[in-house]
Amino acid sequence: MPQISQLAATYSSQVFWTLIFFGFVFFVIGRGMVPKVMATVDAREKQVAGDLAAADAARSAADAEEEAWRVQENARRAEAQGVIAKAKADAATASESRLADAGGRVDARLAEADARIAKAHEGALAEIEKVARDAAGDIVSRVAGLKVDAKLAEAAVKEALHG
Repeated sequence: MPQISQLAATYSSQVFWTLIFFGFVFFVIGRGMVPKVMATVDAREKQVAGDLAAADAARSAADAEEEAWRVQENARRAEAQGVIAKAKADAATASESRLADAGGRVDARLAEADARIAKAHEGALAEIEKVARDAAGDIVSRVAGLKVDAKLAEAAVKEALHG
């Protein structure tokens, strides 16, 4: 076999070129490109970790800000409720005062009206008594032909009306 006999003559050359090729690959790729790729991967991992930490910090800050806003909003809401309650109380007090004033004026007008009605009633009763006295005197004089004393007729009318 001639191939086997050539093996010894070409073996050292093949080993040499294999070492050259793998040495070249080792130094170019292993020492040149791999560290750059690993540095890029490390930088990317650091950037992602930094971005996640910044996002977590931003979320924590936003949560704290939201909680502070809620506390402030609740305080403002409570203050507004107090202002509304005070306004309602003030309005109720003012309304009660106006109603009391109006009630006083209405009561005064009612008292005046009652006094006028009572005066008119007394006047009407006096007029009725006078008319009844005159009518009674006329009736007695026409029916019986007698003249009735005015004081006696007035006493009889008062007794009949009031008594």
